[in-house]
Amino acid sequence: MKVLVFGAGGQLGRALCEAAQRRGHTVFGLSHQATDICDAGAVRAALRQHRPTGIVNAAAYAAVEQAEEEEEVAFRVNRDGARVLAENAAEADTPLIHISTDYVFDGKGRAPYTEADPVAPEGVYARSKEEGERAVRATAPKHFILRTSWIYSPFGTNFLRTMLRLGAEKNELKIVNDQTGCPTSAADVAEASLAILAMADPGFTSWGTYHYAGADAVTWYGFAKAIFDEAAKFGLVAPELQPVTTADVPRPAPRPVYSVLSTAKLERVFGIKPRPLQESLAECLERLLAKREETA
Repeated sequence: MKVLVFGAGGQLGRALCEAAQRRGHTVFGLSHQATDICDAGAVRAALRQHRPTGIVNAAAYAAVEQAEEEEEVAFRVNRDGARVLAENAAEADTPLIHISTDYVFDGKGRAPYTEADPVAPEGVYARSKEEGERAVRATAPKHFILRTSWIYSPFGTNFLRTMLRLGAEKNELKIVNDQTGCPTSAADVAEASLAILAMADPGFTSWGTYHYAGADAVTWYGFAKAIFDEAAKFGLVAPELQPVTTADVPRPAPRPVYSVLSTAKLERVFGIKPRPLQESLAECLERLLAKREETA
């Protein structure tokens, strides 16, 4: 395949480029600095230059808290940029994977959300991503909207890297224990995305919205504990973890209390089954921490 990745500078974009190269695909990774997805001319030029067989939109305004103060910017990227990519993908008759989020749900449910469940986004980031989904559906016939959650990786800004940094600085960490979701490795999302594109042949008809998230549902506290338990194998000393409630650490943007995503549809259509948290987490930390051991 020839895969064109927008948002290649982010953690998911980097994982996509690495996975594509590892699997022998031709990949063109474009960062925000290289191509602004809101610039229709630049996007059109990129597609004409690279002529991909598949496109992945991993670009997003993902600063959840900051979005409350920068609503116009968030909607420009997450809604308008998504529409520009979808329009160009449709014009080129090229399959598009658009990465979305568990935040499109309000988190008031208590059973894993399916693709058929009604969305109810709260907060600027959530609303901008949901409107981006709508723009893609309305514009690109050959699309996959891939909702995922709690992304972590060895690079970029994410919960895992924040925990390791804070754990090295403090003896005690207060971690929210009343929000539940599925931590998901960026590497796993990348592999799933490539597998989906590989099956989108000319006769494919099952376009639409899918969920992909890690196999295990935990709270942020549970995720932190899993991180430090695995990191202990590399000699890291864990800080004391203190469970707290969302109310104890108020933030500007609302957060879903429960955002577990059902992956049954993805498994049924594509045969893609998410890996257990421990397996993906161990792989991520091996890459991140083994280098520290080598240089210690």
